[in-house]
Amino acid sequence: MFVNSVGPLQKLVFLADKSDEEVVDPKATMEVYCKPKCVRQLKDYQTCTRRIEGDESGSKHCTGQYFDYWQCIDKCVAPKLFEKLK
Repeated sequence: MFVNSVGPLQKLVFLADKSDEEVVDPKATMEVYCKPKCVRQLKDYQTCTRRIEGDESGSKHCTGQYFDYWQCIDKCVAPKLFEKLK
């Protein structure tokens, strides 16, 4: 957001300065913080992957457990992320 007293040239300089900065995804940082809160879902997923390790038919999968794990992380991250984006 620009203040009205800023001239057009100053706006361009401001935009140029911002483009040189490294953009950091806040979601990735928040996910690291939230992962310890989803240990049960992670263990369920790891148990499932060990259980189907020898399946050669390819019919067994752990998709449900995988999505449960990431849903837990997303549920933890979402309020913090949207608060930061406002």
